[in-house]
Amino acid sequence: MHSCGFNRALHLDKLGVYMDPVADRIREAMQAVSLLRQSRMADPELHAACLEVKRFQAQRFTATYADLLDSPRYQQAAHFFLNELYGDKDYAQRDQQFSRIANTIARLFPKAVVETAAALAEVHALTEALDDRMAQQWLLDRAGGQATRYIRCWRAVGDMAARQRQLQVVLHLGQELDHLTHMRGLRSLLKMMRTPAAAAGLSALQNFLEVGFDAFARMKGTTEFLNVVEARESALIHSLFNDEAVACETFLLQLLAPTAPH
Repeated sequence: MHSCGFNRALHLDKLGVYMDPVADRIREAMQAVSLLRQSRMADPELHAACLEVKRFQAQRFTATYADLLDSPRYQQAAHFFLNELYGDKDYAQRDQQFSRIANTIARLFPKAVVETAAALAEVHALTEALDDRMAQQWLLDRAGGQATRYIRCWRAVGDMAARQRQLQVVLHLGQELDHLTHMRGLRSLLKMMRTPAAAAGLSALQNFLEVGFDAFARMKGTTEFLNVVEARESALIHSLFNDEAVACETFLLQLLAPTAPH
């Protein structure tokens, strides 16, 4: 990798051990996710509530981006976001790989790829923390249909800054993936990395990178896609925090009518 110009600057900690700050970010994010998962697995009710919240959010995403999910140009990227960021998929295998071999990621992959992995780790950790807080509130507020309940729980959790940060980190991840598609020869390099990545226990990360690369390369430009995501998610965040509850509920029910029970 060094001969390909993928050197990275490492620093020495107080013990004289080589550390990579990006690897630290990945490891810390995955440790936070692991603690949340362990806490939920020890509480079956909380675990079930979190799955309910995640399923509702996946249905909301599917409804919000139905046009992009059906678009020949954007459907692959939209499905990638749904499956890797907004879905109710079990990410435990990928998380375990991330936390176990964060330093290996930093040594094995090019810097731009490592930055993308770090952005994914940050998105995942922030999303899991917010979903956990929603799930705790979900258990306390059981009245009404899912849309009504979701709005009340969202407002009880509050923290607009965290919601806006979550969106900005998602957009940053999209920008990082787009950046990868402009790196000459990277797609071929990713294919060459399959065997060493699998040997290093990085198959889930490898798959994420390849699927993400192909999804964003297919668009041939991500500006419109990311602008749509930013506009629609910003509008939803504003509505969930600021609109009259009845108006917000009506909007969600109309949006979800084809895809979710109420």
